[in-house]
Amino acid sequence: MRVLLVEDDSTLRAQLRAGLQDAGYAVDEADNGRDGHHLGAGEAFDAVILDLGLPVLDGISVLKRWREAGLTLPVLILTARDSWHEKVAGIDAGADDYLAKPFHMEELLARVRALIRRAQGLASPLLQCGALTLDTRSSRVTLNGQPVALTSHEFRLLAYLMHRPGSVVSRTELTEHLYAQDFDRDSNTIEVFVGRLRRKLPPDTIETVRGMGYRLVTPP
Repeated sequence: MRVLLVEDDSTLRAQLRAGLQDAGYAVDEADNGRDGHHLGAGEAFDAVILDLGLPVLDGISVLKRWREAGLTLPVLILTARDSWHEKVAGIDAGADDYLAKPFHMEELLARVRALIRRAQGLASPLLQCGALTLDTRSSRVTLNGQPVALTSHEFRLLAYLMHRPGSVVSRTELTEHLYAQDFDRDSNTIEVFVGRLRRKLPPDTIETVRGMGYRLVTPP
């Protein structure tokens, strides 16, 4: 999963980036509203963490521009603790959730997970595909109740597919959502990780749709 982080406080931004990356997210970041708006409008993200008090272009304006352009990416806004008017303005502008500073990293991660799930119509933090289970809270994968050892890249690939069960996902889409902008993107890398992942899962769990991409198949 790929997250856009727009925060002008360099210390907080570094802490958030580290926490998100430790949780398995690919992170792009911006320290002002203009660059954040440009990234959000031009790149593919599964969620956005957006501070409202940004230089150059404030967070409310960024959010309004995204929504006016028809962008539906899930947005979590960061507000000052006592600024209830910021919370109201942010939600009215199209935010999906808000978090007041200061906050615990665990709460931010939980809210991001929930935003991503809800965007795909999923309610439970436990994603199921037959006997295969992925716990989005603990980043733990089990098969018939037994742990499945995955690398970080394999886990991110499986998590993206399990958030979209039955949907065909192209190699391009996987590349865009699994890696940050500054990563050396190569669609062949996706094929390698799909091959490795298949060896750890039941046969035919990941189907290749010729000329289109991959699909996670739930057994009958």
